[in-house]
Amino acid sequence: MIIWIASYPKSGNTFLRSFLSTYYFSKNGKFDFNLLLNINQFPSLKYSNSKSFTFVDAAKNWIPNQKTFFNKEKLFFLKTHNSLEQYFGNKFTTSSETIGAIHIVRDPRNVISSMCNHYSMNYDEIYQKMVDNNTSLSHKTSEGDLSNFSFLGSWSNHYWSWKNNFEFKTLTIRYEDLENDSYDEFYKILTFIEEVSGKNNPINIKNLKKSLESTNFSNLKKQEKLHGFKESLSYKTNNKTNFFNLGFKNDWRKNLPKEISEKMTNHFIKELKDLNYE
Repeated sequence: MIIWIASYPKSGNTFLRSFLSTYYFSKNGKFDFNLLLNINQFPSLKYSNSKSFTFVDAAKNWIPNQKTFFNKEKLFFLKTHNSLEQYFGNKFTTSSETIGAIHIVRDPRNVISSMCNHYSMNYDEIYQKMVDNNTSLSHKTSEGDLSNFSFLGSWSNHYWSWKNNFEFKTLTIRYEDLENDSYDEFYKILTFIEEVSGKNNPINIKNLKKSLESTNFSNLKKQEKLHGFKESLSYKTNNKTNFFNLGFKNDWRKNLPKEISEKMTNHFIKELKDLNYE
């Protein structure tokens, strides 16, 4: 069965994966990027049983691929940026494949600058993607295979699709709280995992503290500088950018042009209030 690590792009998904992979899969509580291979991304070519040459065909294969590659008798953590909205009548997943999701969300006014850096695009380009109900991520192979198609939708619809999901248990976590209250937030996340998996193992406090220390943002940034990180590849330019760029220091009040910050605040006011963002 699957536990999703779900988020809109550049919202802390990899930061959370780093912690979980260190806690559950390292022998000494020390992080390295190879540990992330224990929490792979879906949809992806790796987990595709047949080629898809249209977005709709790729969406039709989401659930069949989950059934094929992820045994119900074993627990799998999977990263996804997919919305839970249906895509032309195709569900992303159901309770038959999934036992839970950790939904990590970040202030969209900070998301936009991180996406600009990652995708080498300007504010207006990213803003249009964040408000477009049809936004997607896809990387066509040389053969035209679109099996790694992810449907994002707008930032708002993406947020509500996971937040208001009642088909399986979903824990929504604010990215900013992982800095401000890291121990309690990660303890909450581990408790949720143990509960939905039915294992109910006691939290290993020593391992929790080690994993927190090993995966703090400054250490991840240092590891990327020393060893590189393939996910830092910009999809638009194929030039490497810093994946771990500003992190918690990314403050829209200081970084965003006034016009963009006002536009973002006005457009996402309902979600900002729901999340208690100022």
